[in-house]
Amino acid sequence: MSVLAELSARVGQIFDAVGIAATFGTVVPSQHPDLAQFQCNGALGAAKGAGRPPHQIASDVVERLEGVEWLRQAEVSGPGFINLTVTDDFLAVHLSDMAASPRLGVPGHDPQTVVVDYGGPNVAKAMHVGHLRATIIGESLQRIMRFLGHRVIRDPHFGDWGTQMGMLIVELERRSPELVYFDADFEGPYPEESPVTLNDLQEMYPAISARCETDPVWAERARRATVELQQGRPGYRALWWHMKQVSQKSQRRDFADLGVEFDLWYGESDVHDRISAMVDRLVAAGVTEVSDGALIVRVDQPDDKREWPPFILAKSDGGFLYSTTDLATLEFRVDELSAQTILYVVDARQADHFELVFRVARKGGLAGPEVRLEHIHFGTMNAKDRRPFKTREGGVVRLRDLIEMVTGAALLKLEEASLAQTYPADEKREIARRVGVAALKFGDLVNNRQSDYIFDLDRFASFDGKTGPYIQYASARIGSVLRKAAERQLSAGSLLGAANEWERKLVLQLVILPEVVLRSAELRAPNHLAEYAYELAAAFNRFYDSCHVLSERDANQQGSWLALFELSRRSLVQLLDLLGIEVPERM
Repeated sequence: MSVLAELSARVGQIFDAVGIAATFGTVVPSQHPDLAQFQCNGALGAAKGAGRPPHQIASDVVERLEGVEWLRQAEVSGPGFINLTVTDDFLAVHLSDMAASPRLGVPGHDPQTVVVDYGGPNVAKAMHVGHLRATIIGESLQRIMRFLGHRVIRDPHFGDWGTQMGMLIVELERRSPELVYFDADFEGPYPEESPVTLNDLQEMYPAISARCETDPVWAERARRATVELQQGRPGYRALWWHMKQVSQKSQRRDFADLGVEFDLWYGESDVHDRISAMVDRLVAAGVTEVSDGALIVRVDQPDDKREWPPFILAKSDGGFLYSTTDLATLEFRVDELSAQTILYVVDARQADHFELVFRVARKGGLAGPEVRLEHIHFGTMNAKDRRPFKTREGGVVRLRDLIEMVTGAALLKLEEASLAQTYPADEKREIARRVGVAALKFGDLVNNRQSDYIFDLDRFASFDGKTGPYIQYASARIGSVLRKAAERQLSAGSLLGAANEWERKLVLQLVILPEVVLRSAELRAPNHLAEYAYELAAAFNRFYDSCHVLSERDANQQGSWLALFELSRRSLVQLLDLLGIEVPERM
């Protein structure tokens, strides 16, 4: 049991003893650490129901806490706050329990199957800065869920179906009509080598998209090609497969550069054959109706404060929209993957789309009330002018170029800080890559995900302040001391009570780690982890500067401090891992 859980349980028992529900005994870190270590605000919340002044309730609780062996001081503050300061021995016991725990004292959850949908790559498009937030936030959330013991399935939901595929097919036919893919009489086999590269596709798509917007003839050709593809025309299917493979090859490499992998690479095409049966299921459930030839589901609810448009299951010509594909994907995840929670990490502009999908899934029985469906929405990454981040020419920044940019910035910061200067070139380059990616990820995750933020590479890559490199360096610094200790044959001992105020502050930071992890998971908010990791690194650095472990002459104290070093490094490495950030062994 963590420190806060135990304190809440103990203070809750006192509340119960004075006739107040034990739930009012919740203890949290003090908002005024100069006055106390912890506080309980329950007396204020309980006062109205109890018909007693909050100060009186708090005084009754404090009176019963007097003389408790684990408590150094308890007092009432203000209108009824209860300030608590515990003994160093009490903290040392909890610190030892935390060190012995495989999850640093974080309790496990009843394991669920959690599908995390993030990344959002598409055929014909290299990964770019627009994919960054979904990837970084989604990766952190899936790591947190996995750490808590859930069975996590990572799926980027590849965009490989729909009208854009028909557009690319007709554009390639315009440019290279001699290719066998367009010969309806060709019986195969089709070439193994793709006739197009990803660069070709990226150049083709804007051109045909613009043409289809202004020329109805080309728009109709693209529509027909899409239908023929989806109906299984062999040449189009073979061409589609090539386009999908060249796109995925590039995107897998880009994801790997960010330390991201997926368990599945299912796309919109994988559920195409499920759609008709799903539509029949919804019709049989009695939730559909025909409107102007289209098959729709009305999703309005009595308590709505706005009018919602109907969900279009099938257009009047029998075609399906991408929203129908998303609904079929949801059904697949519930029925075939046994998903109990599905997290869609997609930007805030898609909020209405997901609300419609979720409402239809509930109304039609595709997802029962026991299945959690959540849209994890987020804001945008902007340049210093507060506009979406672009190249100097106004184009979209490719992810690979962005990673090169942050790696270069990290190399400069390493030189400025005189770090890694004597290391081999390959190792120095790898350290710079890890530092650059840490700067990129932490600069994003430390913000509330729902807010926009300014991309400031110079600040993000700094080894000073609230940055990923600062925390990486703190961890590497601890590792350096532990290696020196091992060279001197010094080893960690038992954790003792804090010897001074700097050590006590570090201990108080460490023992709240379980609640921070749980809060981040509950709120789907990695920024709590990022903020806490910075505060823990800062507390360690202050302790390190004041307590010189390698020159300490008291063997017991030295052993205790080495144990504290080990726990601090383990905690920082774990926190950074939950944020998707790697820690170099040395810097």
